Amino acid sequence: MDKKLYTLKENRLVAAGTYRLVLSGPGPVEGEFVHLDIPGYYLRRPFSVCDTSPEGFTLLYKTVGEGTRALSTLPVGASLSVLTGLGKGFDASACQGKALLVGGGLGAAPLYLLAKELRKEGKEATVILGFNKADEIVLQEEFETLCGSVTLTTLDGSAGVKGFVTDALKALKPAYDYFYTCGPMVMMKAVCQQLEGPGEASLEERMGCGAGFCYGCSIQTAGGPRRVCKDGPVFKKEEILW
Repeated sequence: MDKKLYTLKENRLVAAGTYRLVLSGPGPVEGEFVHLDIPGYYLRRPFSVCDTSPEGFTLLYKTVGEGTRALSTLPVGASLSVLTGLGKGFDASACQGKALLVGGGLGAAPLYLLAKELRKEGKEATVILGFNKADEIVLQEEFETLCGSVTLTTLDGSAGVKGFVTDALKALKPAYDYFYTCGPMVMMKAVCQQLEGPGEASLEERMGCGAGFCYGCSIQTAGGPRRVCKDGPVFKKEEILW
C-alpha cells in the first residue's frame, strides 16, 4: 500500500449520475482499486480502477451519497490523497484464449482494464454489459474498440436486449474458456450459477481501511473468512458462498 498525491485533470458527467475522474501525478497505480480521501469526509472511499496511463489513472463513479456528490463538485487542479496498491484483481492468465466478460452498471469499469490486458496477451473477449436504462450506459465505445461487438441489455428495453445479462447469456450461448464478472451482487450470483466452467467475480462490501486492518469487509468463503479488500475483491467462482 502506498499513499500518493494526485492532481485532478478531469471530472465530468458521462452518463446519468455517472462521472469520469482522471487523476495524474506519480504515475500509474497498482492494485484493483484505490482509496480516495474526499475533502471534508473522515473515511476514504474505494473505487475500482477503470484505466491507467503513464501519468495516472481513470475512475468511473456514480453519485449515490454525500461523499460522491462532494467528489463530483471538485474542480480541475484539485489535489487528492490516494491509497494505491490495494486489492487482488482479475487473473488474465487464467484465460486460455477466449474470455467472457459480464458487467452490470459500473461493474463495467474494472472489466475494461481487464479487457486491455487480455488484448495485450492476444486473447479474445466477448463482452455483455447490463444497465437499467439507455442513459446509464458507459464504456460501450471503448469496449467496442478493444473487443469488437458488445452486447447490451437494459431492464426497460431502451437499448440492446430487454432484460438481464442472464437473458443475453441464454440467447447468445457465447464460447469461452474462462469468465469474469463484476456488478451488483444479485447479478453476479445469477451469472456464476448460470455459467458452466471456471470464472471469477469481483465482490462489493463496505470498507473501512481498505487495506485489511479493520476486518470490516470480511466474508465467509469456501476456504474460511476472507477480507474483500485484502484477499479480494476478486474471488474464484468456487470460493464464493452466495
